[in-house]
Amino acid sequence: MGQKINPLGFRLGTTQTHHSIWFEERKDYSEGLQEDHKIREHIKSYIEKKRISSVSVTDVISRIQIDKSIDVVKVIIYMGFSQLLTEDKDKPPKTKIKELQVSLKKAIHLIQNRKLNLAVRKMRKPYGDPTILGEFIAFQLKKRVSFRKVMKKAVELVEKAYKKGIQVQIAGCIGGKAKEMARVEWLRKGRVPLQTVTAKIDFGSTQVLTIHGVLGIKVWIF
Repeated sequence: MGQKINPLGFRLGTTQTHHSIWFEERKDYSEGLQEDHKIREHIKSYIEKKRISSVSVTDVISRIQIDKSIDVVKVIIYMGFSQLLTEDKDKPPKTKIKELQVSLKKAIHLIQNRKLNLAVRKMRKPYGDPTILGEFIAFQLKKRVSFRKVMKKAVELVEKAYKKGIQVQIAGCIGGKAKEMARVEWLRKGRVPLQTVTAKIDFGSTQVLTIHGVLGIKVWIF
């Protein structure tokens, strides 16, 4: 069971919580769900367009938490290395976040006179997050770094973040040859008890497009 479903959904109510917290009547539930989707997609596309640096994990979003009430919509963006929180010569951090807030408010068309509160929080140990670590692996693979070196480097970064265990899986034509058959390679260090519901396991997945096709990346961190 622990290897057949999403590890986060498997642990809801024990070690994991929902990323969206709100309540709607049955007839309005679909509208609330679509609004959440629009918020997340707009934030991701906006930050992708504003990305300046070529650093591998710059402006990578770990998760977006949405908390809705009758009159307020609170959106918290958790990031590892955020350009929105760095001060430029032209714009201070507060101005950048304000611009994103105005852009988001226009995109989702808030109704019922609700207010929109937007906050950006920087993670203390970004490489301890599977989503950010997955983007780091994707960036290295796109630069044609050996997948074995990338997986070993990912394990080292997680150990520095004081985690108990990590498992990295890469699937696709990872050998760098066009005629090669797709396969799955994985590396595990420490304990990763996927079938233990009470074990706090974070999971993240991403894809990277290479010259030989798409590679799938999955990361489990205990």
